Amino acid sequence: MRTHRSGGERRVTEALSTTGRGPLTRDRIIDAAVELIERDGEDAVSMRRIATELGYGVMSLYNHVPNKEALLDGVAEQVMSRLTVPYLPDADWRDQARALVRWFHAISRRNPHCVNLVIERQLRSAAGLHPLELALATARRAGFDGVTAVRVMRAFVSYALGSLVNEARLTHMRENAGDDTLGYVSTLDPGQFPNTMELAPALMNHDHEADFEFGLELLISAVAALPRDSAPLRDGAAPDER
Repeated sequence: MRTHRSGGERRVTEALSTTGRGPLTRDRIIDAAVELIERDGEDAVSMRRIATELGYGVMSLYNHVPNKEALLDGVAEQVMSRLTVPYLPDADWRDQARALVRWFHAISRRNPHCVNLVIERQLRSAAGLHPLELALATARRAGFDGVTAVRVMRAFVSYALGSLVNEARLTHMRENAGDDTLGYVSTLDPGQFPNTMELAPALMNHDHEADFEFGLELLISAVAALPRDSAPLRDGAAPDER
């Protein structure tokens, strides 16, 4: 007995046979969305576009993801879950803070175009809430009141994101105008720009990891020097050692 299939079903079968891909799943849909955002930006995402990327009819996606909002929530959750959140229960608050900032910086570097979704939707999933709770608890362990703890957490997030933007800018500058920039600097008036001319090689030598760690230590030191309105919750350091 012959089974007749619709044109849409035949197209799906052909797509699967040519791509060698397996059955449609929620993870595959979200993976495709992450890939699309990293390639073309968040505005490119739609259920129809994802369906086209995967070689399925758009209605097939709704069996796994109810709507675009749920899809974007899934993207944020998956990006956050790709790297294990560092939890150091016996460490000094500074070490826990360093580990969290490095973790978020790594996520941002790995999926730079998805990171806005991660921030916007952090309060909408357990994957987003766990690192947030840990960051706030770390600031409370350091002895900060609730409002200051939130501000400290935001300062660390801003640093992780800002350093990534700066890294991308410096890399682009070096790759596209490095020699021209040095050549131009060499023509400057040394009486007007003595430090720029002397330090031009250092300005063009970008060690992103060293710069990131240097800035992180500056931020940790600045936070440690802030006044406290309460004693540390779970930090054994004496008040004058915080």
